[in-house]
Amino acid sequence: MASPDEPLLTLLRRRAEYSVAEMRRRNDPYAALRERLSAQTPYLAGVWGPVGRRAREPLKTLRVATYNVHRWAGVRGGNAFVPERAAAVLERLDADVIALQEVLRPFDAPDLLAELANRLGRTLAFATTRIHRNGELGNAILTRRALDDAFTLDLTTGRLEQRAALAVTLDAGAGHPLSVVATHLSLVDRTRKRQVEMLLGEPRLSGPVVLLGDMNAWRKCPAVRDLDAAFEDDRHHNRAWPVSYPAMAPVLALDRIYARGATVTGLTTLDDGTSRQASDHLPVLATVAW
Repeated sequence: MASPDEPLLTLLRRRAEYSVAEMRRRNDPYAALRERLSAQTPYLAGVWGPVGRRAREPLKTLRVATYNVHRWAGVRGGNAFVPERAAAVLERLDADVIALQEVLRPFDAPDLLAELANRLGRTLAFATTRIHRNGELGNAILTRRALDDAFTLDLTTGRLEQRAALAVTLDAGAGHPLSVVATHLSLVDRTRKRQVEMLLGEPRLSGPVVLLGDMNAWRKCPAVRDLDAAFEDDRHHNRAWPVSYPAMAPVLALDRIYARGATVTGLTTLDDGTSRQASDHLPVLATVAW
């Protein structure tokens, strides 16, 4: 109810804003759902997997991959929705663990993630970072290994960008837990450095850790130096990391794989005609040994 003393201009502005918002709600069947989910972000949306026990035999190495699927929109993005392209790439990634970023679970389409998990015979964990106009947007992990735990880490430091990480604990065999973290860091240097500090200071990631994701490390910066120091890595900036962005003619090493308590070897990209059309990023693969 407006106050009698409220200026007429303010009253008219409030009524106009209400009318626009009400019109959007009436024309958008998912407006109420988006509003409800947005209040909870980030959150663990769920863990799915094929029927049967996941592998628990001891391992000495693990094949891992990270892939920004660009909301299933192909290399050009926009309003395109061509999930079959990235799905074809995922089927060719012979990795024990695959971390995905910019994963979209549409409100008005079948759940592609669950379908992929079943098709690939993988356990799936998905964490929603923010609510996109078309659905939930976040990070996912697909794995052949059994999941002992899964949780989200809120990496949002301001109002401009919502960021988060998905962490899972795998049984690496013989009762040895291994944490795997999938994330997509900020474009802003100062914010990215703070997010790296939050990741490195997370007490639940105290043992061996594999960190995968789109680090947006497009130039040498404090966040990259912190990651290099914490994970004792000597591949500074773009000199030795495989370049993965933009997919059509990659020049930047945005997508990276780090490990603590383990060794990363054999870093490479899956770079062919299919992967160059499936997303604006190429998938990066490596072997982790401990």
